[in-house]
Amino acid sequence: MTDLTDWIGRATEMSCWLDPWRACAMHATLDATDAPPIEGTALPLCWHWAYFLDAAPSHELGPDGHPQRGGFLPPVPLPRRMWAGSRIEFFSPLVLGTAARKVSRVAAVEEKSGRSGRLCFIKVQHEIHGPAGLAIREEQDIVYRDVQRDVQRDVQRDVQRDDAATLVQDATLDARWQQPWVFDAPRLFRYSALTFNSHRIHYDRDYVTREEGYPGLVVHGPLMATAMLELLRMQYPVRSIRRFDFRALAPVFDGQPIVACGQPDGDRADLWIRSGSGTVHMRGSVLFG
Repeated sequence: MTDLTDWIGRATEMSCWLDPWRACAMHATLDATDAPPIEGTALPLCWHWAYFLDAAPSHELGPDGHPQRGGFLPPVPLPRRMWAGSRIEFFSPLVLGTAARKVSRVAAVEEKSGRSGRLCFIKVQHEIHGPAGLAIREEQDIVYRDVQRDVQRDVQRDVQRDDAATLVQDATLDARWQQPWVFDAPRLFRYSALTFNSHRIHYDRDYVTREEGYPGLVVHGPLMATAMLELLRMQYPVRSIRRFDFRALAPVFDGQPIVACGQPDGDRADLWIRSGSGTVHMRGSVLFG
């Protein structure tokens, strides 16, 4: 870990044209019901994850489909990687059809032990600048961990207990807003393509079931976070959001029915993803601007 902490402070910078077509493709992937975005309009919140993409050559990918470690991110020796959560501040809109710039920096590297064995937390800070100046400041938590089959068997039992009727009834108990979702394999493939994410757990069923021991394709964490924000965007299409925090709690798999839930509270709102077993898979909150 002493060698890995040498990566703290490492930075990289990337420029990007905010292509309107890519936003239209995201709009279609999410089955959004409003008009597709066009050039000159603001990019919906957290759709920036489909831009500023690391285009590593194919020969530099590891067995799991991720770029090999040791470039911008440290070469953590643990086999499993997940995006555990983010804290995001929004300062000004990113406008489609304009150029933007992202500066990223490794802020922290920390090793811990948990129920699933050794863990390594990498904190990465991003700042995105558009024509009007700073647009987004984001802090991401990336977690590496050991393999732990018992945890995965528990997850599979939770999935098997899911029931659509229970799901709808359960989600209405404490949520003013709700939107059901089922992320099937084509939608996961589309999101992987839009974000240039070659991690095989999202599209390669043989790999994810045989090598990683999960019962199905894993739904992307940022896709679930986007689903929570889409729920809010449909409720308040013109209300601005100053901050969005979210944390992943349990995986969701393709074909598993879930509900994005929301409960407003003055100048903020609580958001979460819930399944019929009663499992809360993701929890988040927003602060309105």
